[in-house]
Amino acid sequence: MTCTDSELIINRYYFPWGAAKRIPLPAIRAVIWLPLPNGSWRIWGSNDLVHWFNLDANRPRKRTALIIDTGRRILPAITPDHPGRLVAELTAHGIMTNSATGDGPTHSA
Repeated sequence: MTCTDSELIINRYYFPWGAAKRIPLPAIRAVIWLPLPNGSWRIWGSNDLVHWFNLDANRPRKRTALIIDTGRRILPAITPDHPGRLVAELTAHGIMTNSATGDGPTHSA
């Protein structure tokens, strides 16, 4: 994942080619921390037709996912290596973050 001054770039997003998804920062309503207590074997795609995970072969070893709320039917779900850093960058751009469990940082715009 890369956060620029204008967009969030999610690498290896689209199946089957692995092209990047680019989300303009103003299109992001909020970022929601979601715990993955046992990791997730969903390394690419969706199992509920609501959350779409980009390709991440290391996801089974990760403990946190970030849901990118864009107000659309399908929500990008990502598991960055350092979620706190990405959330700090997004918060610096005025994007609201919260936690599904109360464990993650918060910021209200």
